[in-house]
Amino acid sequence: MAREPREGGRGRERGDRERDRDGDELVDKLVAINRVAKVVKGGRRFAFAALVVVGDKKGRVGLGAGKAREVPEAIRKATDQAKRSMIRVPMREGRTLHHDVVGHFGAGRVILRAAPAGTGIIAGGPMRAVFETMGMGDVVAKSLGTNNAHNVVKATFAGLKAMNSPRSVAARRGKKVSDLLGRRDAPAEVKEATDA
Repeated sequence: MAREPREGGRGRERGDRERDRDGDELVDKLVAINRVAKVVKGGRRFAFAALVVVGDKKGRVGLGAGKAREVPEAIRKATDQAKRSMIRVPMREGRTLHHDVVGHFGAGRVILRAAPAGTGIIAGGPMRAVFETMGMGDVVAKSLGTNNAHNVVKATFAGLKAMNSPRSVAARRGKKVSDLLGRRDAPAEVKEATDA
C-alpha cells in the first residue's frame, strides 16, 4: 500500500524499483507525488500527480508524469510515459559529463559540472534521482531557480540534451577526435626531454 502524502499537496515520496523489460534492467525512481483537486458541482475530486524518472544505469534516462485517482495508478502512468521518452546521454569514461552545461526550463535553472573520479553525486533531491537512474558516478549540480520538482527535473533534462561528446563534435566538423582534444601525453614527453 502506498504512503499517503502530507496535507497541502506538497507531499513527497521517494523510492526505486527494479524492472526487467525486454532484457533491459530499468530502474525507476519516484521523484515527487502531489495531491491535486478538481472542483466540480458537488465539491472537490481529489487525484494524485506523480513524477517518475526511469533509467538503465548505462546512460539512458527518461522522465514521465502521470495523474490518477489512486497513487499506484498515477505512478504506473508516469513510469510508462518515462519509458517512452528515454534519451541517451554521452558520458566521459562512463562516469561523468564531458563538459559543464546550464539547463533552463520555465523558472528552473540548473548548472551541471563534470567532476573528477571519486567525487560522487553532489546534487539536490530531484536532480539526484536523474543522475542515479542514469548511472552517472561523478557530477556536481546546483539548482539556482525554482525548487519545484517538475521544473528542476525538466531543466536538468534540457541541460543533458545539450551535452555533446567529442566524437559527435568531431563528426560534425569533419575532424578527428585527437585534433579537437590535442595530444594528452605531450606534457610527459616534454618532461622526459628536459630530464635527459
